[in-house]
Amino acid sequence: MSNPNEFFRIKRLPPYVFAEVNSRKAKLRARGDDVIDLGMGNPDTPAPPHVVAKLKETLADPKCHRYSLSRGIPGLRKAQAAYYQRRFGVTLDPEKEVVVTLGSKEGLANLLQAITAPGDVVMVPNPSYPIHPYGSIIAGASVWHLPRTPNHDFFAILKRAIKHCRPTPTVLILSFPCNPTTEVVPLEFYQEAVDLCKHHGIYIISDLAYCELYYDGNPPPSILQTKGGKDVAIEFTTLSKTYSMAGWRMGFGVGNPTLVGALTKMKSYLDYGAFTPIQVAATAALNGPQDCVAELRQMYKERRDVLVKGLNDAGWKVEAPAASMFLWAPIPEAYKDLGSLAFSQLLIEKAEVAVAPGIGFGEYGDGHVRIALVENKHRLRQAVRNIKGFLAEDPQQVIRELAAENA
Repeated sequence: MSNPNEFFRIKRLPPYVFAEVNSRKAKLRARGDDVIDLGMGNPDTPAPPHVVAKLKETLADPKCHRYSLSRGIPGLRKAQAAYYQRRFGVTLDPEKEVVVTLGSKEGLANLLQAITAPGDVVMVPNPSYPIHPYGSIIAGASVWHLPRTPNHDFFAILKRAIKHCRPTPTVLILSFPCNPTTEVVPLEFYQEAVDLCKHHGIYIISDLAYCELYYDGNPPPSILQTKGGKDVAIEFTTLSKTYSMAGWRMGFGVGNPTLVGALTKMKSYLDYGAFTPIQVAATAALNGPQDCVAELRQMYKERRDVLVKGLNDAGWKVEAPAASMFLWAPIPEAYKDLGSLAFSQLLIEKAEVAVAPGIGFGEYGDGHVRIALVENKHRLRQAVRNIKGFLAEDPQQVIRELAAENA
């Protein structure tokens, strides 16, 4: 039998860098250690009661246990269009410009399968959420990484990539608020991207998963609010973070009808859509009272403030994110040369706190770790105490011990 790593697409995927951190976390928990897991952006609160009630109600209908629609039931597509109208002032045709996906991750990956061919180039900011570059690689495309750090002029880099890349890139992927960096951009940023890509015949995929988790009073915009946005862009959103419905796997692709149509056709061959009661409950989430969204936003803001203040008081200088459910924390100076993976391993061993190493999001993320706000304030304060104790140790001695352990 062949080694599974010899398969064409599998061998193009690098080792999963989070696996080592997860392995150490499991090892410590197996021996009874209380590891505080701030690594994965996995919401710890339940879905709103009225959404759960609608799911239970719909389950009683025998007809809802049959195959559903891969493109999404009409009521849900209309609800998503109504959401875009009231939130962004964007008008969408539920029949041609909205498709329901099994979470935004599935939709993005299947769209890349539909619109790229081997040798096509997808431009992806670095660091970025792993599905953005690796969804492209799985589809058989090539990835052109665009450094996205404070030290890089993004549009100068983008223009240079378009000028020198052969063939001309097919797609640009953008995601703001950004996972992992938490960066937000103004509408003017999107307009410049749309104008540039429209001029060169490049499609844009926008990942807007964290648009409802914002803390400075300025709701993040949609790329579809720009002039000509729908001419080149499709945008993915999800109910995972907005309503704490991560396990429900409910997302949407909206915008450019050609891209929406391509994804709709691809999905018609691959799935029958989410379980109908989940789609009905998702409709209730979008159409129902939105107090739950504001309450969730406030909860994450309070957690953010606790963690940011605690880490800064402990000597780890971090900035408060304007959006998302993460902190993008630079590695403390004394440990900077270790890199994010080794530092993440130290945090587990010395502080019993798990975080995500920045290298998992691209080479330009290696100077940081991502910390998720997925524990309550009491647990976050405990994490801060543990980290403070670790940072009080002699860094040189800690590094020598680590070197000896890995020798």
